[in-house]
Amino acid sequence: MASGGSFLSWLIFVFVGILGFISFPAEAAVKKYQFDIQVKNVSRLCHAKPIVTVNGRFPGPTIYVREDDRVMINVTNYAQYNMSIHWHGLKQYRNGWADGPAYITQCPIQTRSSYTYDFNVTGQRGTLWWHAHILWLRATVYGAIVIMPKQGTLYPFPQPKMEVPILLGEWWNSDVEEVEKQGTQMGLPPNMSDAHTINGKPGPLFPCSDKHTFTMEVESGKTYLLRIINAALNDELFFGIAGHNMTVVEVDAVYTKPFTTQTILIAPGQTTNVLVQANQVPGRYFMATRAFMDAPLPIDNRTATAILQYKGIPNTVLPSLPQLPAYNDTKFALGYSQKLRSLNTPLFPANVPS
Repeated sequence: MASGGSFLSWLIFVFVGILGFISFPAEAAVKKYQFDIQVKNVSRLCHAKPIVTVNGRFPGPTIYVREDDRVMINVTNYAQYNMSIHWHGLKQYRNGWADGPAYITQCPIQTRSSYTYDFNVTGQRGTLWWHAHILWLRATVYGAIVIMPKQGTLYPFPQPKMEVPILLGEWWNSDVEEVEKQGTQMGLPPNMSDAHTINGKPGPLFPCSDKHTFTMEVESGKTYLLRIINAALNDELFFGIAGHNMTVVEVDAVYTKPFTTQTILIAPGQTTNVLVQANQVPGRYFMATRAFMDAPLPIDNRTATAILQYKGIPNTVLPSLPQLPAYNDTKFALGYSQKLRSLNTPLFPANVPS
């Protein structure tokens, strides 16, 4: 008995010693969200149709967390489709079952059923996104993930007055699931979208879209952080703001060496954070997006728009359009990608394997 007791005491001593070397973040919190998968009638481009949404919203809600937080998202499926949600770009350390691809890391969530995704946000900060990961449902089921730095940690760039998620997506007048099935049956690429969207809206260059235009108000002299997400299914997209430069400071939740550009190129599934200074003559300026494609494939190359509007400027002022590159401007695309470099500082090292 004495020997057994001594061994138990030794085990307790070792366990307590190990705990002394483990750092538990004091500021970590548990963030809980409820996602209700619902079918809702939505109108765009003079067409109304039922689409699958989260909490009745298109795009869906933004998830806000801090680095090291635990996230619990209960998903209840009220739609007629099976469903799963993928947390795009999140590193699932020891919680791979929460990653979300249907039939890979989980069985899909059936109609009238619920599932709780439970994962930790470890070693990441910045902009990512979530989307449906089954069929083509991510055409309408998607939203932003904003991971704030740990408490007391500042951005490695000027602190903005405001941060705004900008989600670039697509709209089909037809049912997207039928579009995909038709393409599969014919052995051809599915029909291209009827419009691209900015925060779910195509902008006033399209019919019946005056009310379907995203507007962002700014104050002269202030700096704004745009968290830009390409939620389009397949299209690489240009994005620019008339009269304004953008400073790229992050791509895919990794800080970059800042560089200034009039246009960004963002691949499907990619995120890019840019700083924009409201330093132009007060007015109304179009934010615009259009597809890039330098292969002989059909694309939707029309321009979707939103409006950057200076405070105090009336809505009657006509916005100006940015000059985006040509849809097949390979030279710009290659030049832009060559500018992307990791910040690579002692606080944020590149961590590139040798």
